[in-house]
Amino acid sequence: MSGFEDYTFSYAGGEKKTFYLAAGPKEGPLLIFVHGWPAIGLTWKPQIQAFSALGFRVIAPDMPGYGGSSARKKTEDYSLESINNGMVALLEHLGREDAVWVGHDWGCGAVWSFAEHYPEKCVGVCGMAVPARVIELGLEEEVKFVNREMYPVDKFPYGQWDYQRFYQLDFEKATEFFDKDPAAFIRAGYSKGKPDALGKPSFTSQVVSAGGWFGGIEKPDPAWKQIPSENVVIDEDVFEALVKAMEKTSFWGADAWYANHDTNRKYFFDKAKNDGYLHMPTLFIEAKFDTVCDTVNSRLTEPQRKYCTNLTETSIDAGHWVPQEKPVEVNAVLARWLVEACPKHWPGYWGNKGFIKSKV
Repeated sequence: MSGFEDYTFSYAGGEKKTFYLAAGPKEGPLLIFVHGWPAIGLTWKPQIQAFSALGFRVIAPDMPGYGGSSARKKTEDYSLESINNGMVALLEHLGREDAVWVGHDWGCGAVWSFAEHYPEKCVGVCGMAVPARVIELGLEEEVKFVNREMYPVDKFPYGQWDYQRFYQLDFEKATEFFDKDPAAFIRAGYSKGKPDALGKPSFTSQVVSAGGWFGGIEKPDPAWKQIPSENVVIDEDVFEALVKAMEKTSFWGADAWYANHDTNRKYFFDKAKNDGYLHMPTLFIEAKFDTVCDTVNSRLTEPQRKYCTNLTETSIDAGHWVPQEKPVEVNAVLARWLVEACPKHWPGYWGNKGFIKSKV
C-alpha cells in the first residue's frame, strides 16, 4: 500500500488486533502518528513519506474501530483507557520504550491522554487541531470553553459540541447516517477549509435540534461524491482506501469514541500522573479555519497553556484536516520542533558529536 510496510499484531490475550503501516529504517527514532475520526493510518501519507525519508521509523496504526484493526461493537473498547492499553501494546510489539506521538482530531485526545497517563513513554507529544486537556476530559469539559457570544447558552447549550450530545441521545441514528453512504460523506468531510467560515457558528451546533446531521437529512447527499479532486485534501488512493475501510467496519466503532465521555473523565481524575501536567516537549498546531475545534474565537487552548509546561504553539491557515491540507507547512513545523525541542530524537543525533559549525 503506497510502498509502505504493513503489519498486524494481537494483544489483550489475542482478543484484539492492531494493523499499522511502517516506513523508514527500523532502528530510526520512533514517530507514531495517531489518526482521528474518521480516518486510517494511510491518511498520514504525506507525513509517513517525509519523516521516513529523514531517517525516522514512522508508524501509523489503524486505531480501534477502523480499517484492519479490531472493530468490535463494545463501547468500552473505545474508552481512552482501552485505547491507551493498545498503544502500550504497540510500543511493546515494536520493542521500544518510548516515542514521539503525533495526533490529529480524536487522535489528539488519544495522545494527550497517553502522555497524561504514560509520560515516561513519551519523548514528546504533538496535537493538531485539538488542544490538550479538554477532549480527554469529556463533553463536560469541552462545554466549559464554548464562546457564549457566538453560542448563547439558551439556544446552543452545547455550543459547537452539540453533535457529540446527539451521539449520547441517539447513537444508532447518528451512526446509521454515515453508513448509508460513506463515500459521499467522506468526500464532503475531507473538503478544504474555508477562510470565510472563521468567526461563524459551526453547523455541528444544531444537530440535536435538527434531529440529525446536516439539517436532519436522511442520508449523505450522493452529489457530494462529485466534489472535484482539487477541493479534497487527500489523494484519490487514500480516499478509496478510507471508503473501503469504513464500508468494512461501519462507523459504529469510530462513533463509539464519543460514547465514553464520563468514563474518560473518571479515568483522567483517577489515574493521570503529575496531576495532569505534561512536562515533556509538547507542540500544538492550530487549524485556523476549523469552526468545530475552534481555537481562534474560544478559550479552548487555555488549559494546555497552564498544564503543558514545555509548550510550543503555531497556527496554520487551513481547515480541520490541517496535516492533509497543508502537509508541507505541517511537516516543516514538526521537523523544526523535533530538532529544537527533542534534539536527541533526531536521526543520527548530529553524528553523536553535537552540531559542528564550520570555521570557514
